[in-house]
Amino acid sequence: MTWVLFLLISAAPSALLLAAWSLYPSPDEPPRWRTWLAARLEAVAVRLRPPAAPPQDPFRTLRVQQRLGAVADHVRRLEVDVHAYARAERIIASRLAYDALLAEACDLAGVEVLPAARGDAQERFREEVELTARGWTW
Repeated sequence: MTWVLFLLISAAPSALLLAAWSLYPSPDEPPRWRTWLAARLEAVAVRLRPPAAPPQDPFRTLRVQQRLGAVADHVRRLEVDVHAYARAERIIASRLAYDALLAEACDLAGVEVLPAARGDAQERFREEVELTARGWTW
């Protein structure tokens, strides 16, 4: 029994000193009040932040790119074929479809679509350049 009492008397001050010493932060560890405050501020920031945009479907992007390529090829074929029936109307309709696909691609890539007249060649060129700069190919 004396050995147990001796161990308890010699170990108790060490345990108390270790507990008191753990309250003081080390040079590598920030103070506890700072980590507590950071956790509370992060909780408030999570509630105040706007919700994150849902991740985009890469297959939707791929489908839009493929459709853009198909419509662009169709417009090129129409512009070369001088004997096509109602060629001008078909070119205009195909370009409007191309512009609609460009607007959808710009929406997916985060490019701002400026208000312009339907079939505006300058706006079409600007959108194509912006999409190409973001890595889109078609």
